[in-house]
Amino acid sequence: MQLNLSNRVAIVTGGASGIGRATAILLAQHGATVFVGDLRLLPENEARYAELGIRQQTCDVRNEADVRRLVDAALAASGGIDILVNNAGIGMVKQIPDVTEADWDACLDTNFKSAFLFSRLVIPSMKARGGGSIVNISSNAGLLPRAHDPVYSTSKGALNAFTHSLALCHAGDRIRVNAVCPGPVGDTGMMNADLAKAVNRAETAQMFIDASPLARAYGRMISPEEVAQAVLYLCSDAAAMVTGTAIAIDGGKSLGVPPKS
Repeated sequence: MQLNLSNRVAIVTGGASGIGRATAILLAQHGATVFVGDLRLLPENEARYAELGIRQQTCDVRNEADVRRLVDAALAASGGIDILVNNAGIGMVKQIPDVTEADWDACLDTNFKSAFLFSRLVIPSMKARGGGSIVNISSNAGLLPRAHDPVYSTSKGALNAFTHSLALCHAGDRIRVNAVCPGPVGDTGMMNADLAKAVNRAETAQMFIDASPLARAYGRMISPEEVAQAVLYLCSDAAAMVTGTAIAIDGGKSLGVPPKS
């Protein structure tokens, strides 16, 4: 019963694919009324989302007007918001001398500013309803820096710091704020884009797997559904006393250099 989300209203950003899609479906399956926002909605989701009562809306999470439209739609349809999953994100594999101001803004605005824009708008509703749960989808790159994507790592490190600060600020309102730090996750827009650019797709996929000791032990990447299970827990009453955490769903990747097999 602690995982029963009946009468809860959730917003999931980046909910058309990958972790966002898996999360939206799982929350709906556990009783939540789910509103999905994504820059590009996918026709293949329509039947499944309609079956689960998931409502979709195009949303550029960097744009305050788009953010407000999605929040207002959820409020108008349901009267309040209990759960916010800030999942929308993009990668950025460039060294700092090659990063333009537009690159920086795109990465920081999508991965970090969007969480601020949504949180600012949903917190008043959560307070009025006696509490809520905000889950920020971060990355193992937010737990320790990575040499190949410093801007992405910065955006996720900032998101983790925001998570901790917001959790402290709103514990008295019974609003819990946590982060989930995945990687390497297969079948996501970000991973698929990386693999599409690879000279040898199979070798590159194996490189991602080998960087995570548990992924290497299982011989596969983490699934979006496995990350969604952590989000479900954090949104549920089972996590009533959990706030300000950053849970790594990365197969041990953030622990350090794995032993040679």
